[in-house]
Formats: sequence, C-alpha cells, structure tokens
Amino acid sequence: MTRWLLLYARSRQVPVAAAVVLVVVAGFAALAPAYGGPRFAAFAAAVGVAALATGLAGHDRALDRTAAFGWPPRRAAHLLFGCTFIAALLLAVDVITDPIAPDAFVLRNVVGLGGLAALGALLLGSQAAWALPIGWTGVTLVVPPGDDHWLSRLLSWPVQPVDTTSATITAIVLGCTGLLGYSLFGCRR
Repeated sequence: MTRWLLLYARSRQVPVAAAVVLVVVAGFAALAPAYGGPRFAAFAAAVGVAALATGLAGHDRALDRTAAFGWPPRRAAHLLFGCTFIAALLLAVDVITDPIAPDAFVLRNVVGLGGLAALGALLLGSQAAWALPIGWTGVTLVVPPGDDHWLSRLLSWPVQPVDTTSATITAIVLGCTGLLGYSLFGCRR
C-alpha cells in the first residue's frame, strides 16, 4: 500500500505541487500584514489551488486505464486531500500572522476554487486546469463586488463577505460539481 501511494504521488507530481503550495503560502504570509484582505486571500487560495490542479492527471493515461481498480474514489481523495492541505496552510497563516480573512471565507474559497480546478481538469486537461481558478479570481479583481446586480454577485463570489448566501451557494455548487465530474470522468485526454 505504501509503495502504491508513493508511486501515485510521484506520478501526480504531488511533491512538487506541495512544495510550490508551501512556497506560495509562505510568500503570502510574508505579504499578509501589508496587503491582507478579501482579494488577497482569494488570490492566495487561487494560486494554491492552481498548483494542485497541475497534478490532477498522471503522465500515462493508457497506464491509468489498465489499472485493476476504480479511479473515481482515488480522484476524489486526491482532490479532497489537496484542498484540505491548501486550506490548512492558509488557516495556519491566519494563526501565525494577522488574519487575512475569516476562516469561513478561506474555506469557502478553497472549496469553490478547488471545484473550478477540477472542472478545468475535466474540460481543459490537467496542464490548463489552473486557468479556471486563476481566471475567475482575476475577474474578481476587475468586477466590483457590489450587490447591485446578480451577475456581479455571481462573478465576484470569491471576494464577497462570508455572510453572502449567493457566494456560499456558488462555491458549494462549483465544489460539488467539480468533485463529482472530475471523480467520475477524470481529466480531458
């Protein structure tokens, strides 16, 4: 079991992705006192999820298809553990430095952006899976997070306050849809 887990982690670039996430979160922790806030926290979550997204597929799809076991539970576990790792690191930043955002805000964004990364892997492949979470978060930097129009609230869900129901629902729907789609169908070939 341990050998299989090590081979799986290596084939999915887990050590490299974990190192990138650690460096990114350390960089965000250093910048948090000066730039902390909802947009900063959303961008930190997006960059962490983007690093995770590049390892959502193995190097050899034909070899993956010949496995004697089902991939959906393993794909789901990979995504869930990766998002848990990112959320734990971002929450640790809040403990070490001044909180950049409420804990519920960070968790909501990791769930929603993790689902977007999974959808990106499903639709675009693992090499471009980072584009959806980074792109959507980039849109939030341009679209003002006002409550005047439903489309504005939908597009800016990563920077909406924690008590915004539509932002939470959007994140949960994206997270669940991405998890289910990626778990069942895997990455685009």
